[in-house]
Amino acid sequence: MRLIIMGPPGAGKGTQAKFIAEHFKIPAISTGDIFRANVSEGTPLGLEAKRYMDAGEYVPDEVTNLMVRNRIDEPDAVSGFLLDGYPRTLAQVEELDGMINFTGHRLDAVVCLTVDQDEIVGRLLQRAQVEGRADDTEDVIRRRQEVYLEQTEPLIEVYKQRGIVVEIDGMGEVSDVTSRIFEALDQTPES
Repeated sequence: MRLIIMGPPGAGKGTQAKFIAEHFKIPAISTGDIFRANVSEGTPLGLEAKRYMDAGEYVPDEVTNLMVRNRIDEPDAVSGFLLDGYPRTLAQVEELDGMINFTGHRLDAVVCLTVDQDEIVGRLLQRAQVEGRADDTEDVIRRRQEVYLEQTEPLIEVYKQRGIVVEIDGMGEVSDVTSRIFEALDQTPES
């Protein structure tokens, strides 16, 4: 099973990714984790990414694409994977298509968690308080939601045209959301 999970910050992607990965026995691959691993291991890609990250800039697509390609080529991802945080641009959608097509497979589904915006803001404000994130103010959180919608809507539209978007109501108890995801994905034919 080759999947992508999408949803605004605070929708529960990270939490659900763990359950999905365990259920389908595939690795949950987060671009944030890939960046951190490459930087801590001092790989050439990690050193290049660190240069951008230290300057407060986005890591360019070329570097991100190579890191993702290397990660999905690892043995544990041969039978499938769940991507969280990638793709983020239309160019990355095309690059991912090439990576997957090269292996003779296809993307099975894009899980989109939908959550009420006010609910998300409340979740993130609570998390900020618990974790001591002073920079996570309501204005900052709402701006992140806007940026997500602006940048992600075109990607979701591409995948909707392909008929592989599975929209899941992300409201409610974690276990209820997980059940909705499994119910929807268990009906998705594997490549």
